[in-house]
Amino acid sequence: MTRPDRYQVVQALKAAGAAALAWALTGWWLKAPMALMAPWAAVALVQGTVYRSVRTAVQLVVMIASGTLLAAGAAALTGDTMLAMVIVLPVTVLLGTCAPVGEQGLYAPTTALFVLAYGSYSPFAVGHRLLETAVGALVGIGVNALVLPPVHSVQVHRLACALPRACADLLRDMAEGTDDYDEARATGWYEGALALYRALAELRTARGWASESLRLNPGLRFRRGVRPAPPETWDSVWTRVSDRLLTLTLTLLETASDRRRLPRPPARALSGLGVLLTAAAEVCDIDRTVMERGGDGELERQRGEHLARAYEAHTDLHATLSGAEPGVTASVGSLLADTQALLDDLTPADEPGGADEPDPKRVSR
Repeated sequence: MTRPDRYQVVQALKAAGAAALAWALTGWWLKAPMALMAPWAAVALVQGTVYRSVRTAVQLVVMIASGTLLAAGAAALTGDTMLAMVIVLPVTVLLGTCAPVGEQGLYAPTTALFVLAYGSYSPFAVGHRLLETAVGALVGIGVNALVLPPVHSVQVHRLACALPRACADLLRDMAEGTDDYDEARATGWYEGALALYRALAELRTARGWASESLRLNPGLRFRRGVRPAPPETWDSVWTRVSDRLLTLTLTLLETASDRRRLPRPPARALSGLGVLLTAAAEVCDIDRTVMERGGDGELERQRGEHLARAYEAHTDLHATLSGAEPGVTASVGSLLADTQALLDDLTPADEPGGADEPDPKRVSR
């Protein structure tokens, strides 16, 4: 079992507080005959975003009202609890399944069961049940919106910084093993490159949550520490870098496999590749630092030096093609194309040949 983070603890406490408040309002103040409905609705509506709380509230109230009214109608028509269940449960299950309400569809049949099991389906009881549900919905939305309303941009920052860190770690591991890599190690590099796409998928999901958490959120003006999400162009850059690393690791895997005819590059080429990958890893690390803490002139200078060293190593790698055998030319040529594309994507847009890279310094912390 994973340890709950601060957000999960806060939401759990808010749900408990919303349930207690809803129970107090309906059970103590309104003297409701079935006060369970209010805390039940309140807990369900402390959602991950305020917008989701409002949307879920509409769905939940519709499903509970449908289950209540259908159960009360079936009981009034049949006068028998068992027969009413046989009639109303298929209808409410189908309604909850077919209606575009997601998980809230379960509330239609469960509410119908509560109504029939308690035998409380008089007009007065039905009206009270709907009132209790409405009170619980208002309490749940109010608590989620007014007490530390959830904002998810911090998660976007964490995942955005994790991408260059993961790229740097993979590049360093590759650089350390280029001299004597085998198929098993090259397979590990390839799997590491594939893992970058999972990180990108998590980042896209987090962006969706971050965008949704800004909708209908009344607490944003009072929360000074909330970071805006980094620009989506950042994702595009690291998607391209991940593509380059995938093709590069695939080339190295093919040169290490006995089942492929692509020969291993000569030692001189692999030595130059190691230097290039080490320098590229330093560039990725600096990008991560700038995203986390902001940039300055010294970091820009260091990044330029590492990038220049990577291009110099690329030139040395190209020189190994002179007089090489056709098979070696194919393997080294593949590495040249892969690394050239990688360096192009790491080069700022204002430099010759640079990709359309965002400036992390412009991202507010």
